[in-house]
Amino acid sequence: MQLNVNGHPAYAAAGGRPHEAGRPLAVFIHGAGLDHTVWALQSRWLAFHRWNVLAVDLPGHGRSEGPLLPDIGAMAEWVLALAAVAGAASATLIGHSMGSLVALEAAARAPARVSNLVLIGSAAAMPVHPELLAAARANQQAAIDMVNLWGYGYAAGLGGSAAPGVWMTGAGERTLQRAAPGVLFNDLAACNAYADGLASAARVQAPTMLVSGALDQMTPLRSARALAAAIRGATLTALPGAGHMLLAERPDDLLQALQTHLHVDPARASAAGATPG
Repeated sequence: MQLNVNGHPAYAAAGGRPHEAGRPLAVFIHGAGLDHTVWALQSRWLAFHRWNVLAVDLPGHGRSEGPLLPDIGAMAEWVLALAAVAGAASATLIGHSMGSLVALEAAARAPARVSNLVLIGSAAAMPVHPELLAAARANQQAAIDMVNLWGYGYAAGLGGSAAPGVWMTGAGERTLQRAAPGVLFNDLAACNAYADGLASAARVQAPTMLVSGALDQMTPLRSARALAAAIRGATLTALPGAGHMLLAERPDDLLQALQTHLHVDPARASAAGATPG
């Protein structure tokens, strides 16, 4: 789906279903250097279960045009603007890694416009190792290698994809390599500079769920617990053996957690009778 946000073309995948009036909206927000394709399973599943879906490409990512946004606050304002352009008075925000900071900040800035919040691989602060920042600034392959090394749990290095025939870490590498020069550095620098996590968490009013990997090296479980404690009524689901890249490592477990939090009945498909997939 093509939208115009702040004067620039923006792309968001609709999960294979046209939007229908009266359905709730879920906005999926990707992590650093990534794009909408990481949400293929979750976005399509919700779209076939009576939800309107927008899995976004942030500006300068994937198919979205416009300049890169330099900080988490600007990305949050962009997401809120996108939801407004889509005609939604409120939306569920679902973010992974950097995208979780964007979702958190948007929920804090506009509580009345965020009906539910899902933070995946999240923490109130996401400091980035100086060597990773330096490699990303220089657009070196080493930056992608470090993200892959630190981002996946041990089992991912041995294979273990839920989709037969898929090389999990190799697919992650190719996704990062698709990004234009400067994108990964911009995003990592935005994460590194973000210092408002706990203050923003205290302003969140939406029902909130965090999902974390028990072996996450980028946003450790202890950090996720601290963030959950700062959000009134938040719940935390920890997935044993998983690292940071939960969308690839544990897609089915993540989808089940979404179903529970959003109170979606897996047995109830779209009104058109289409088979979810």
